[in-house]
Amino acid sequence: MPIDLICLDADDTLWHNMRFFAAAEEAFAALVAPHADDAAARARMQAIEVRNLKRYGYGAKSFTLSMIETALELAGDALAAADVARILDIGRTLLDHPVELLDGVGDTLEALARQGAGQRRLVLVTKGDLLHQEVKLAASGLGDLFTGVEIVSDKRADTFVRVFHRYGCAPDRAVMAGDSMRSDVLPALAAGAWGAYIPQPGAWSHEAADAPTGHPRFRQLARLGDLPDWIATIDSIA
Repeated sequence: MPIDLICLDADDTLWHNMRFFAAAEEAFAALVAPHADDAAARARMQAIEVRNLKRYGYGAKSFTLSMIETALELAGDALAAADVARILDIGRTLLDHPVELLDGVGDTLEALARQGAGQRRLVLVTKGDLLHQEVKLAASGLGDLFTGVEIVSDKRADTFVRVFHRYGCAPDRAVMAGDSMRSDVLPALAAGAWGAYIPQPGAWSHEAADAPTGHPRFRQLARLGDLPDWIATIDSIA
């Protein structure tokens, strides 16, 4: 059962992401400290983020709008124009952060591309702001390793069904690998593909979900570098 298509998440699978969001949240909590304690500010911010996903989607721009909304709820009329300007500055810093690849990513992608006599296709499947994700991919230097790039508003089973169809691949000959159980693994499994979970520290709680323990097409890996060996075992299945 050779694997023809390898789908890979981007943020916190190929390059660091949540560490920059954590720094932005830290700066925001300090900014609104006169109006709410740290725990209350962070809890309110996270609740508003989740509430706004259906309006703004994922990414730094959505995060910035949620920071402004949270600050208004916490401070009311006491929120100064300078505070809003500072929030916008935090958001710009988040948009402009450097792209820092996780260890061994380039070598791993090249190894994956070499598997299958060079016929194996790599496709980036990531959610978030279109422009920001395109900028990060360009800055990563990894773009030439991918056959295609799919930047989506969310990842559901039907999202992966469409991706597999677009690349002419049967679901059971596709793998999705990423750091989110909720967005990368479970919907890919539901679409009939294989799913590799590669957890990273500091993950957003919204992306957490119970692992499908015992699922025959699921594997948790310690690092992305373990993916080629796991795919080789799938290839060997008669």
